[in-house]
Amino acid sequence: EPGSTGRGGVWAEAKQETPGQACLSWGHCGGEGQSDAQLGCPARLPALATRRAPGPREEASLARRPLDSGTAPSCSLAGGDRQRRLEPQRQDESRCHPFSPADARQAVPAQPVRSMGMPWGPAVGGRRGRRRGLGLPPSALAVAAAGLMCTALVAYACWGQLPPLPWASPAQSRPVGVLLWWEPFGGRGPASRPTPDCQLRFNISGCRLLTDRSTYGEAHAVLFHHRDLVRGPPDWPPPWGIQVRTAEELELRVLDDLEEEAAAAAEALAISSPRPPGQRWVWMNFESPSHSPGLGSLESNLFNWTLSYRADSDIFVPYGYLYPRSHPRDQPIGQVPPLAQKRGLVAWVVSNWDERQARVRYYHQLSQHVRVDVFGQGGPGRPVPDSGLLHTVARYKFYLAFENSQHLDYITEKLWRNALLAGAVPVVLGPDRANYERFVPRGAFIHVDDFPSASSLATYLLFLDRNLAVYRRYFHWRRRYAVHITSFWDEPWCRACQAVQTAGDQPKSIRNLASWFEQ
Repeated sequence: EPGSTGRGGVWAEAKQETPGQACLSWGHCGGEGQSDAQLGCPARLPALATRRAPGPREEASLARRPLDSGTAPSCSLAGGDRQRRLEPQRQDESRCHPFSPADARQAVPAQPVRSMGMPWGPAVGGRRGRRRGLGLPPSALAVAAAGLMCTALVAYACWGQLPPLPWASPAQSRPVGVLLWWEPFGGRGPASRPTPDCQLRFNISGCRLLTDRSTYGEAHAVLFHHRDLVRGPPDWPPPWGIQVRTAEELELRVLDDLEEEAAAAAEALAISSPRPPGQRWVWMNFESPSHSPGLGSLESNLFNWTLSYRADSDIFVPYGYLYPRSHPRDQPIGQVPPLAQKRGLVAWVVSNWDERQARVRYYHQLSQHVRVDVFGQGGPGRPVPDSGLLHTVARYKFYLAFENSQHLDYITEKLWRNALLAGAVPVVLGPDRANYERFVPRGAFIHVDDFPSASSLATYLLFLDRNLAVYRRYFHWRRRYAVHITSFWDEPWCRACQAVQTAGDQPKSIRNLASWFEQ
């Protein structure tokens, strides 16, 4: 049977598994012989590093502490403050063994991991002998016992928890005005829909969302959508102190060289047109660098912040994310989707068909070995049924979450909505596996890079089709997490307001936007 490059091994030996070898749950850390450094856990307290091992009674007391074998400590307490920045959910998946094609032979539940509250090894010998040998005074023993208790409490607090989501509203939100200079993809005219209620939609209070350009001087931040910024004649805010032009007063004209004119206007603006004191200009873009023309025409130090799907943006707004499940109605509902309704094997919904794209080339290779039903415009696609995209994809076991280009953090709704929310196992083509693992559990998806060829991937999909017990393991993440789908463009707008509320007064400007975004 074909081998797999997905973490080594031959996955076809599915029936030769042994207990305790599989570790699918996101955050199952630890293992025999692994050090704290390998686990990425916080270092032990220096004052306790040389203390004695716990005695038999202490070990028995610790052993009686209830442990949840279904979860594992996130070990992220030491970096909690750093994690609260707009950082994606970097749970312990980077330290855990995922389910990959090589793990098909490990299709049995994993054994519970050891408690992280035991920094010392097993006790050897009697307690009295060790105490006399170390010669520790009673005060030192009390310090050691207190340290052991603190370590156990930290482990218990970490157990099964995730780092906090990247957004946390301040206790008292100050009023903030955010002006949207253009409605994204809506042309240069006035806004066509009402502004969202950030408090009602996203629990963000104190936001005043603006579309009237006459309020430019009142805005704490101004959002500029990149695609509208570079398409059409230059349309920047006027120098501060000059009356703002209305949409009717703008003279629209065709330019021979839009990028050159935009660069000249931006340079003049940056040099001679100060903005209102403390106002931040925010560059907003959700397209990949391959589909973001005109980056080089934007002058350096023109924008103060970036807002995009990139995790290192000043305002990080991904296309979707996972959050801890807290209610039975959190989406998707159920630990495993109804398998009886899955009549097809592989589905793909694609709107823009381009034979030059890597995803189209890979589809041609894969479709030679397994049937792929294509929906959408262009190519061999057929219209999405009236029942809708999610209902259509739910009838398939696998979904091709193929991105139109491969760039850092560019993971779109094709994964979050079309696959995870619809209840199909995503087969992803985009950034590398390590990039995906920053945002989703390692055992929740299949990466094309795990296989040496499209034919070996097809063989593995057929294997999963016949072995439902192994297939179900790709849904273990649903026991603990739900899916959030970003609402465009309401959510980025409200997140910009939230970022202004939580930011300090430290000035900042983007020195080279194109160099940062195109890396």
